[in-house]
Amino acid sequence: MSPVRRCSRTACGRPAVATLTYVYADSTAVLGPLATYAEPHCYDLCAEHSERLTAPRGWEVVRLLDGSAPARPSGDDLEALANAVREAARPQQRAAEGGGGRTADPMEVARRGHLRVLRSPDN
Repeated sequence: MSPVRRCSRTACGRPAVATLTYVYADSTAVLGPLATYAEPHCYDLCAEHSERLTAPRGWEVVRLLDGSAPARPSGDDLEALANAVREAARPQQRAAEGGGGRTADPMEVARRGHLRVLRSPDN
């Protein structure tokens, strides 16, 4: 017997990547990452069959994300990253302009990027 679990669909010999479980009480089909071990009332599916999965009329399909797969960045993630880059660039621009408009902290001795060197409270 092969150590790789195979798709439960008839005549499909591809390796399984997802596990399908039916919750009859809720009329729900739950498709999630491949279970740790095969259970009698669960079905292992290959990538193609898991993508094409449909449920009977009146049923809902819940697709759980695989935590090990890298998540694609959303528009909000990319915008947040762009804002962070802009914010990190601002102190360098202000320092080149002579620090105009920035209120200096009396404890701050120097600044480099987002890091600050502070005067010792003992002095």
